[in-house]
Amino acid sequence: MKLCLATNNAHKVEELQALLGEKFQLQTLNEIGCFDDIPETADTFDGNSLQKAIYVWERFQIDCIADDSGLEVDALNGEPGVFSARYAGEHGNHAKNIEKLLQTLEGIENRAAQFRSVITLLIDGKPHFFEGIIRGKITHERHGEKGFGYDPIFVPEGYDRTFAEMTMEEKNPISHRGLAVAKMIEFLKQA
Repeated sequence: MKLCLATNNAHKVEELQALLGEKFQLQTLNEIGCFDDIPETADTFDGNSLQKAIYVWERFQIDCIADDSGLEVDALNGEPGVFSARYAGEHGNHAKNIEKLLQTLEGIENRAAQFRSVITLLIDGKPHFFEGIIRGKITHERHGEKGFGYDPIFVPEGYDRTFAEMTMEEKNPISHRGLAVAKMIEFLKQA
């Protein structure tokens, strides 16, 4: 089954394709001919993921997976949240986002946080939502070279390594996106 993943983020495509397996073939926005900067103007993860999926469906009539995800830090009332990718102002600058978060948390003992992902699966124009949450804590400095985003400063509960220190095979089953994808795969098997 062909599905468009509403992103051009190679890390997300690789991660999601590994989770979905061979039964599903993911196409990026570029591969379907969409070169637009899809708006994300909602104030929730499900609102943003739905907005992206509908954008693709309305223009290309292609079944679509769109996700919005981010880091929610307890001591910061859930920030950076939906602004995770542009927390430091420039969209997608992971190093600056991490730097700003670590500075903001300086001197704060409560480092509890969670990654949240909401996936919208839009099939024949009908949306289905799947959420994944992984609790953990923010480290005081970067550790590891793998992954992307806030992975170098997030240690999931029950582990002593950051996501960036884990292999994809270790991270995928426990990650927020992995948990949401597992729910989506169960849904697709029953459809």
